[in-house]
Amino acid sequence: MQRGIGQQLVGNVLITAALRFGDRPAFFCSATERRFGFRQVNRRCNQLAHALHGLGLAKGDTVALLCTNRVEVVETLFALAKTGIVGLPLNYRLAPGEIVDLMRTLGARALISEADFDTVAERAAQELPTLQHRIRISSGGSSPANGPVWDYEGLLAAAPETEPEVALDESDVFYFNLTSGTSGLPKCYALTQYNNATVMPMFTAMEVSSHDVVMTVFPMFGRVGYCWALCGLVHGIPNVLANFDPGRVLGLIESERVTITNLVPTMGAMLLDHGALGAHDLSSLRATVFAGASLPEPIRQGMVERICPQLYEYYGMQETGTLVVSTPEDRQCRPDAVGRAILHAEVRVVDDEGRVLPPGQVGEIIGRAPTGVTAYHDNPAKTAETFRSGWIHTGDLGTLDEEGHLFIRGRKKDMIVTGGQNVFAAEVEQAILALEDVRDCAVIGLPDPLWGERVSAVVVVNAGSTLGAEAVVRHCRLNLAAFKTPKQVILQQEPLPRTPTGKVQKFLLVARHGTGTLDDGAPAID
Repeated sequence: MQRGIGQQLVGNVLITAALRFGDRPAFFCSATERRFGFRQVNRRCNQLAHALHGLGLAKGDTVALLCTNRVEVVETLFALAKTGIVGLPLNYRLAPGEIVDLMRTLGARALISEADFDTVAERAAQELPTLQHRIRISSGGSSPANGPVWDYEGLLAAAPETEPEVALDESDVFYFNLTSGTSGLPKCYALTQYNNATVMPMFTAMEVSSHDVVMTVFPMFGRVGYCWALCGLVHGIPNVLANFDPGRVLGLIESERVTITNLVPTMGAMLLDHGALGAHDLSSLRATVFAGASLPEPIRQGMVERICPQLYEYYGMQETGTLVVSTPEDRQCRPDAVGRAILHAEVRVVDDEGRVLPPGQVGEIIGRAPTGVTAYHDNPAKTAETFRSGWIHTGDLGTLDEEGHLFIRGRKKDMIVTGGQNVFAAEVEQAILALEDVRDCAVIGLPDPLWGERVSAVVVVNAGSTLGAEAVVRHCRLNLAAFKTPKQVILQQEPLPRTPTGKVQKFLLVARHGTGTLDDGAPAID
């Protein structure tokens, strides 16, 4: 049987939006106070595509992007989608050395970066001989469009607005997504055009319509931020792009009449704690959406009672895309579940041998959907562990009930989710173990009302050591991204609890220290 002739291509979404919705409001770039229509965004994407071709970049080359939530992120991603040039959206929260290592590993030939990241961009230019072009996004006016640093607006102004003519296939790589940002890229994978053109069932489950106004505050270097940009284009609705600041977000909801926005629990907690919450008119907001970490009940209740009564949650790895969605109606009957499978997604709970478990039994959650990828980049061992028999093994533990509601019961993998960011304990442990007088170390996630989990380090020091918790924190700050740096350091001389095979029994450490308060000698970090 032959498949259809058409292709699921990301760039076609923007072309269709420009045709159908014309000059209607598409994006409000709150960082620069600029407004863009659908047709205008499509023209600018075409100009950037031609400008990249003019620099000698072609299908299969890699272009890195280092930028906060601005319209230029949308323009860059869709220009890349139309040309087949592969994107590398970078997490600007990483340390400069980590960013440069990612660009080196994935062979970035060009970097498009916001002016605020000039220092990192200059370091990349000095250390990466393969980096041939730098394109600078300025907050002010245009500068001459010539090297060694090209001006973003200058390049666009000199390029044609016609659609680029590039032969594309839905199996072509769209961009590299980075789920951990750790040195050596243990969790980097390529998203295809098909993967990222098929995300809309998530928004169907959330009942997004032509009457909505979206606000995107999820960082757009990640897959979630991109998906909300695509959502606005598909539905022909305004999308408010913002970098998360609780006061600014509250003001934008009021002034732009935002109806739906996606948050992580930390963002919800900050909104609830903001002193000006009661002074803003949030009546336009019909729904808030949560993902990224388990949503604590106090935050869920506060959001429903004080900000918006309608709340959605969803679950999935970045590798799978969204697998399940919990609607406000689902919450009425299954308040502790994260949802049921959305259109075209499948979810199972299996034992260690991959056998499907009956309802109520705890096992590993596996899933598959058109949005799911099939391998990690240059990491066959991790690929073999995660992608098995046509299913993606999440490493999360859960149960399904008779009606398909999914309940999360824990994690098999040693990962901490803090403020919506993934932190792998092993990377932090390696940094701490490099310190003199440190004999052993275990990094764990402890419950935290603001961050969901706080990165906490239990450090075994030598007898007579004068090493203090602050010194551990300073060392980590120099070697790790800020969100990976421990917010709590617990120093002790007694050995860590281990199994007979030598593995640290971290659940005992969580039980011992997970009181919800910071111990003496365990500084909190802003």
